[in-house]
Amino acid sequence: MSNLELDSIDRKILRALQDNGKVSMAELAEKVGLSPSPCARRVRLMEKAGIIKGYAAIIDQKKVGLPISAFASIKLERQREEDLDRFEEAVSRWPEVLDCYLMTGQRDYLMRIVAADLEAYEHFIKNKLTRLENIASIETSFALGQVKRSEVLPLD
Repeated sequence: MSNLELDSIDRKILRALQDNGKVSMAELAEKVGLSPSPCARRVRLMEKAGIIKGYAAIIDQKKVGLPISAFASIKLERQREEDLDRFEEAVSRWPEVLDCYLMTGQRDYLMRIVAADLEAYEHFIKNKLTRLENIASIETSFALGQVKRSEVLPLD
């Protein structure tokens, strides 16, 4: 079901939902030129196919006491499948890690980590990340400011 063909109306629906995930079905239908029932059916199909993965509030990390964004590049000692799986399973349990990507190049993973302060980040490194087996090195860069952040995909 994940290979659902998206037409221009589906793309309009997705753009509208990216702008406002709380839009009512009646408003959404009006925006895309459908009646509410077929619009709701299309949304359900895209949810079922996994195209729409969920709905979430976007929270200001500074206003909730997490002003530090750190980007950690991780190099593993070995890159066997079981080593990668073990690392990924551990990282997926840590709420401080907002994003984690398997990378090409010099490093194996790139993670975005949030923390209340440098002490909290140090605690994360010492008590979680460095306790994993197979970590060869960790390089961290701290964001000085956020220039752009978006969850909106360019669907045009």
